[in-house]
Amino acid sequence: MPDCHHLRSRRRKRMRLRTKFMPMFGSRLSAASSRRQPDGRRRPIEGCSDVRSHRQQLTRMPLLYHWVGRNYRRDLDWGAGYHLNQSNPLLHQLDRGDSLWAFTRTPAGIYVLAAELVVRAKTRNPREYRYGEYRLWGDLKQSRYFRTEGQPDISVLIRRLSVKANSPVIGRSFQGHAAVRQLTPADHQVLVEYARHLHLEPRARLLPEEALEARILLGNPDAVRGLIRDEHPGIAAERRRYLLEQVPRRNPHHVEELRKLYEGICQLCGWNPKSLYRRDLCEAHHVHWLSRGGDDALHNLVLICPNHHRAIHRTDAPFDWTDASFVFPRKRERVQVFRHELRAQ
Repeated sequence: MPDCHHLRSRRRKRMRLRTKFMPMFGSRLSAASSRRQPDGRRRPIEGCSDVRSHRQQLTRMPLLYHWVGRNYRRDLDWGAGYHLNQSNPLLHQLDRGDSLWAFTRTPAGIYVLAAELVVRAKTRNPREYRYGEYRLWGDLKQSRYFRTEGQPDISVLIRRLSVKANSPVIGRSFQGHAAVRQLTPADHQVLVEYARHLHLEPRARLLPEEALEARILLGNPDAVRGLIRDEHPGIAAERRRYLLEQVPRRNPHHVEELRKLYEGICQLCGWNPKSLYRRDLCEAHHVHWLSRGGDDALHNLVLICPNHHRAIHRTDAPFDWTDASFVFPRKRERVQVFRHELRAQ
């Protein structure tokens, strides 16, 4: 066992070494600490965020979509849907945050830029759906419709992009599966710059779905009329009449029928308010929102609890026909019970 003299000697030696190399260690420690933010997280190394952003731009895969003129105009007339359908699986190769650019033909025969949908979600339609199996949903806050009136013809610009479009009429180069084409990041930047000078389409303004459904359930056309007056949606006169005259009259009957079919129980989670409170508290939800062109019909309704109803509206959760589920930001929830037929719109 070493004596005290040897122990003290070793201790002094360690202290000398520590003192000798402290500046080196200290500089490393201070450099490391300087890379930390007040909350303890590492500071991003200068230039890394720019490199990451550049890489993200390179890996993005924007698409160009030919939106048939009559379908585009119907979309605005009935309530901007902020979604597009196609039979080409290329549509689903987009990731969340990617852009789908859409151009359309005006009644005057001019091709113009119609919209940029920034991807929010991807779902599938039934296989027999007339507009194609693949559906893409745009983020309501980031996506934009452009005013088509007064726009110059975009045909020349599209021919300058990387897509092949040799037909004398640009729309004929975008038919069937070819209606959706892949763009390069450089093409995307060209369209971003082009769109910078375009006006937004005021008719793409949506009615608030929760407020609309609540007023319709009252069966009071005056309440619906007041909401339409205050919100100024861009829907056509025919759609306004439908929402004002037919829907408030029929909707309470649909809700009552759903409650009878499912005995007042939520189709998603099985919550049964009647067993607890002796009251019908579950609500009818329009799978394809009324504010976005959906029908007020039993084939477009599900019975769900108030919590799920609010969650669907607040998160803009679309319905996926593949597994009959609602797609929330972090999970999917399947409809557990079906006693009536749903139809895709």
